[in-house]
Amino acid sequence: MSASKTLTAFNTLAMKEINRICRIWTQTLLPQALTSLLYVVIFGQVLGKHISIRQHGVSYIAFLAPGLMMMSIINSSYVNSVSSFFSARFSGCIEELLVAPVPYWVIILGYFAGSLFRAVCVATIVYIIVACYTPLPIHSLALLIVLTLLTSFLFSLAGLINGVFAKNFDQVNFFPAFILTPLTYLGGVFYSIDMLPHFWRQLSLLNPLAYIISAYRYALLGTQGSHLVIHCVALLVGLNVVLCTLLLALFNRRV
Repeated sequence: MSASKTLTAFNTLAMKEINRICRIWTQTLLPQALTSLLYVVIFGQVLGKHISIRQHGVSYIAFLAPGLMMMSIINSSYVNSVSSFFSARFSGCIEELLVAPVPYWVIILGYFAGSLFRAVCVATIVYIIVACYTPLPIHSLALLIVLTLLTSFLFSLAGLINGVFAKNFDQVNFFPAFILTPLTYLGGVFYSIDMLPHFWRQLSLLNPLAYIISAYRYALLGTQGSHLVIHCVALLVGLNVVLCTLLLALFNRRV
């Protein structure tokens, strides 16, 4: 397949996903924005005023911002890919895509483009909401972009894999409800893992999302997690390689 045809296939898949997100923005963008606004108002404004300590030299509401942004990136990337892919499977049109003369890696990147677009939109909305309440400078834009890309790709892959194995919509919702959400909340979105007792702090380090959220907080605020950045990037790259290899193998079996 020539490079021009490959690029055309990718653009077609990516634009299909982006158009779907924009067409149903009340389902893809608005709910996450409202949820984040509630988190900011309730935890940052109401409860934050009664929290006497400052988290790593920044206000509590600023401390919340990276965690809320990363939570939005993770959820948006996963939900977008799994819902789109499973819907294609459910309607039976996924077979046409898999037998088309399009490399499987192009299909994966096409779905990833949609997940990334949705993740960036939602994360930007969260950033704007928090910035309305407190100054929110960006410490390292390059690291912020790298972490966003790697995290969005990872959970886009996870969504596609779940979409391959799911047999109904209940199984689509199992992973985010019983695994992803608990790991996210226990990963330090609302608190610093350094505040935990030694045993629980060591246990939290087994949670991969704790590395991602801490590294993202460092990229945005320049506080907490500087020693975890290298570990986080290496972890994300390794997990992306593993999941991408698994997904390609599943596609080769024609799902």
